[in-house]
Amino acid sequence: MEVAQANTGISHSGIRDLKKGIMSEEKFAEIYDAYYSRVYKYICYRINNHYDAEEICSHVFEAVISKYNSYSPQKSNFEVWLFAIARNAVTDYFRSQKKRITFSLDSILDMILPRPSPEEIVILEDSNEILYKALAKLSDKERNIIGMKYAAGLKNAEIADLLGVSSSNIGVVLYRCLKKLQQELEKGGFLK
Repeated sequence: MEVAQANTGISHSGIRDLKKGIMSEEKFAEIYDAYYSRVYKYICYRINNHYDAEEICSHVFEAVISKYNSYSPQKSNFEVWLFAIARNAVTDYFRSQKKRITFSLDSILDMILPRPSPEEIVILEDSNEILYKALAKLSDKERNIIGMKYAAGLKNAEIADLLGVSSSNIGVVLYRCLKKLQQELEKGGFLK
């Protein structure tokens, strides 16, 4: 699954306004419109709960408002800063739940694909069970990287900035994760 990189349309002057501590309603609306969908998809991908994802997403954008004066373009680009807030919000959610939940691709598929017929649902559920088991074999770090890459649509360099590693390291981790998933799916008879 590949997510196209969105042109956010946020101007450099808008970022400078954030740095100066100025955030108008229009600027917030521009940021919200440009990033809401990607932030929401990333959170859904990680927690597999639409209702909680909406709440967490609103907390992320509240944090953008309250912390906008701490953003520094010299440290990272705006998108990386925003997704660091989203990643921290997901981490806080897991801490508050006191348990680890594996994520599901169902929530993302529901947003992208039209409603299937009952026969398609049965076939999809059988197929997804194997995929869920394969995804569960990945570490939290690996699932997080896959979520950032395919749900949030971040580039390897942006993920690397978020995690404090090199972009080539992210590429290697993604390659290995996809290989692990492929092997698990082949074991389950899903891929031949």
